[in-house]
Amino acid sequence: MTPAHLRKLDEALSAYLDEMVVGMGRLERRRAMEAYVTGLLLDGERKSIEPMASRLVEDAREVEAMRQRLQQCISQGTWSDEALRERLARKLETEVPELEALVVDDTGFPKKGQHSVGVARQYSGTLGRTDNCQVAVSLHLAGPRGSGCIGMRMYLPEEWVTDTARRKAAGVPETVGAARKWELALEQLDDALRWGVRRHVVLADAGYGNCREFREGLTARRLPYLVGVPGQHKVWPPGAAPHLPVKKEGEYGRPRTRFVTDSGVQPWTIEELARQLPEEEYRRVSWREGSRGTQSSTFAAVRIQVAEGHVARKAPGTPEWLLCEWPQGEVAPTKFYLSSLPADTPLKRLVTLAKLRWRVERDYQEMKGEVGLDHFEGRTWRGFHHHATLCMVAHGFLALRRALFPPEQDAVDAAPGSTSPSAPAVAPHRPLPAVPPQTRSSRSSSRAIPHLIK
Repeated sequence: MTPAHLRKLDEALSAYLDEMVVGMGRLERRRAMEAYVTGLLLDGERKSIEPMASRLVEDAREVEAMRQRLQQCISQGTWSDEALRERLARKLETEVPELEALVVDDTGFPKKGQHSVGVARQYSGTLGRTDNCQVAVSLHLAGPRGSGCIGMRMYLPEEWVTDTARRKAAGVPETVGAARKWELALEQLDDALRWGVRRHVVLADAGYGNCREFREGLTARRLPYLVGVPGQHKVWPPGAAPHLPVKKEGEYGRPRTRFVTDSGVQPWTIEELARQLPEEEYRRVSWREGSRGTQSSTFAAVRIQVAEGHVARKAPGTPEWLLCEWPQGEVAPTKFYLSSLPADTPLKRLVTLAKLRWRVERDYQEMKGEVGLDHFEGRTWRGFHHHATLCMVAHGFLALRRALFPPEQDAVDAAPGSTSPSAPAVAPHRPLPAVPPQTRSSRSSSRAIPHLIK
């Protein structure tokens, strides 16, 4: 990186940080917040407080004073996470080109011991197993040109919700109670809408998409969605018109509660429906060009109604899209999505949005690998969320730089075995003294399905 490039980056980082921390308290606090973000951006294997302090000063005698400044900023500072996240969300919403989705996900942080806030033996999709870890639910703005995290909230397992002593030791606010992950996601979406983020389509994996309450919550907020669902999920097939049975005159006994159709059709699992779709329903669709060439797979989309709770008089869902993916080499479709997008939505649009969700994996990769999201060594509620917020701000700077000034090769699309380009080296944006100055087989269809693909 040339000196001219460094100077240009230095100017951009200074302006960005000034915009983020203005009004966040006295000058000393603002400078400490800026120093923390700069430390997160600087090269280094560990992004915990002590190693960052040693990189932020030139004189070894000033390391301890810098460490204390950073520690106070994160552990004791009373600045508002929400205010800083609102500024970040507004900036990303305004400046990242072609944003089109809000992505909900969660990530795990392996931990030893039992004192770090929220730590418990619980399932983490990041780890792919049940282990001792923390889990946080996050919200991201995403588009083909870039993405960034605008919300993150620690999930508290039941054992933490009811353990008063542990809550007090970790500084968990009394107002924080039991909340399921999908409820935390809806809360973060409410925040984003209140901040002025547009009603983009919401993307989520099957962990959230399998929850009818979550999908209904999105609809109540007038947020369209495209979410993963498991193959065992039951739906009414295309063309079905389910209704409650009408008791005939003279008929005795308890009334039937299962929804029925006049033709006697019953709900199918998504896997069964996807296998029985006519061959011509499946089309090859490409969704992006990368260094590995065109990325494509085979998809089909049909209009269905969900059948959750139909045995208990639960009304069928409104008509929506079922998107099925049949990757080459698989004997059957393997991935499924539900979407409330309009009936005239093209297949390619559904596919492009379904694949856009994976930008969140890049965000996690960068936030953990580049700016140290998982390097926090404190135990408290405030410390975790302050650290997470400043990691979001640091990652937001990188996201904006890459969206507005894209590198020649996208790290996510790098060829297998190649080395991903690292984040640009970032020099401190101003002097930082310790004390601041002021293929599938053919098949036959045994159950007819109307041709409803758009």
